Amino acid sequence: MLKTLSPRARKVRILATLGPASSSAEMIRELFLAGADAFRLNMSHGAHEDHARNIIHIRALEKEFGRPTTILADLQGPKLRVGTIVDNMVMLKAGQAFVLDRNEAPGNTKRVNLPHPEIYAALQPETRLLIDDGKLVLRVKNVEPERVETIVEIGGPLSNRKGVNVPDVVVPMAAMTEKDRRDLAFAVEQGADWIALSFVQRPEDLAEARRLMGGYGALMAKIEKPAAIQRLDEILELADGVMVARGDLGVELPPQDVPPLQKHIVACARRLGRPVVVATQMLESMIKAPTPTRAEVSDVATAVYDGADAIMLSAETAAGDWPREAVAMMDSIAKSVEGDPGYLARLHFTETKPDATTADALAEAAGSITRTVDAKAIVCFTSSGSTVRRVSRERSQTPILALTPKMETARRMGLLWGAHAVRTKDIGSFEEMIGKARRMALRHKMADASDKIIVLAGVPFGTPGSTNVIHVAHVHGDELKGREE
Repeated sequence: MLKTLSPRARKVRILATLGPASSSAEMIRELFLAGADAFRLNMSHGAHEDHARNIIHIRALEKEFGRPTTILADLQGPKLRVGTIVDNMVMLKAGQAFVLDRNEAPGNTKRVNLPHPEIYAALQPETRLLIDDGKLVLRVKNVEPERVETIVEIGGPLSNRKGVNVPDVVVPMAAMTEKDRRDLAFAVEQGADWIALSFVQRPEDLAEARRLMGGYGALMAKIEKPAAIQRLDEILELADGVMVARGDLGVELPPQDVPPLQKHIVACARRLGRPVVVATQMLESMIKAPTPTRAEVSDVATAVYDGADAIMLSAETAAGDWPREAVAMMDSIAKSVEGDPGYLARLHFTETKPDATTADALAEAAGSITRTVDAKAIVCFTSSGSTVRRVSRERSQTPILALTPKMETARRMGLLWGAHAVRTKDIGSFEEMIGKARRMALRHKMADASDKIIVLAGVPFGTPGSTNVIHVAHVHGDELKGREE
């Protein structure tokens, strides 16, 4: 028997990463019930068979609870690494000379292989190379086509195949590798709702992923490279959403620069009406501990106060000892923040001006009308999800009930702030629209008899991007009798 759950008692969404600790049907169900609205498949780890099995478990939740559930496939992107080391490890000392070259022989205290010609083409004297998440820092002194001479600024142990970051220049390489293309094809075939693209440096980096998606799903740009910050508005114009990937940002930039950048990215995304996810190390200590640090709680709260659409758990749910507790804790933090009397005022520190369109004007008006008439819900009929995205951008305190005939649209809206998506049959007339809005608001416990609701839709019905109708309706108590949706 179908179990219909009430909408979440919070606006911000929770994105939980699946992994070895959370790949059973039972644990995925526990994460969902604890508060996970969407699930991330990290394509850097696990075989396609593992991800396919998790997708089956997630879709089973839709059938059990009647709620569209969102899947995000996160592509790995290029991984820049040094080669192997003699005896697996050497010590580098500050001030010593060190060479990176195209020689594939194992490295030593004087040199190591760097098998990425694109880096040689991008480097200039005085630029930095960060190795092993920034634990070692090299300063470039001379660049040749197959050899880079550096001075070690921060020394330490260097072991096999450690990662390399190049923060000071744009590396002339595509954001997608052959592995990413295979993973993207798999994700589209499996019906993933969002594709997250790593290593985005320029708006052009989004083009290939968009082409390979073939019009299916939504594309999220991960902002993890300093170069992306310089062209953030252009990237946001081309992406459907954005993720603040604080892990790599914190490697390539001084740690103290990441918090203001996080606020800047969130504000820019909100102004353009793009869903924004804040990710990485949010409840990091809960990988091993059943409770977070107070600093981590404050970090999650800050993202909620800033108006992020979603907050993400990574290793906490993928590989941690307390995956369900981590989701429940994030849910509790978000509810506490959203219950703060000053929450809405803080949300509107970021001004989100509507574009000069009828749809944007009506979305802005809906928020104002709900406050004036004390409406309990904003009901949006949508084909593409654009109406709901516009209403969500306004960050109204009134819940959004998103009604769509398309399951793929309903699933994509799982990362939109304040939206509760429901798949339902299409409508054909104004009277049918108002009747259905009343019934669905009652059925999904977003309004009671005698309450007012705001209804937004586009005429002619079923035409994407045609929002041009706003209506105040009164809910009647006998709406549900004998009705099938």
